[in-house]
Amino acid sequence: MKLDQEKHQIGAMHCDLSGSSFEDVNMSGASFRDTNLSGGSYCDVNLSGCSVEDANLSGLQLNEANLVGAQLTACRMDGMTIDGIEVSELLKVWKAQNANGGES
Repeated sequence: MKLDQEKHQIGAMHCDLSGSSFEDVNMSGASFRDTNLSGGSYCDVNLSGCSVEDANLSGLQLNEANLVGAQLTACRMDGMTIDGIEVSELLKVWKAQNANGGES
């Protein structure tokens, strides 16, 4: 199926859309629940204001992303790195410094 320059709301349930491609598509306000997006490629996408909950993001790679105001809460971060630095180690150091009143 090919849609070109059309405006529709699509309700897809229990479907296999694997291998589909989307280019220059407005999906603002779309909702994804119990959806497998693994192995996908997302380039030049706007996810501002999105909420991601109970998601498996293992192996996710973010490059040249704008993370201003991003929040991670109650997340498992084993092996997660920022610019090659392991986040769990950074948090240990930060917690230790704050437990001592910020002194090294």
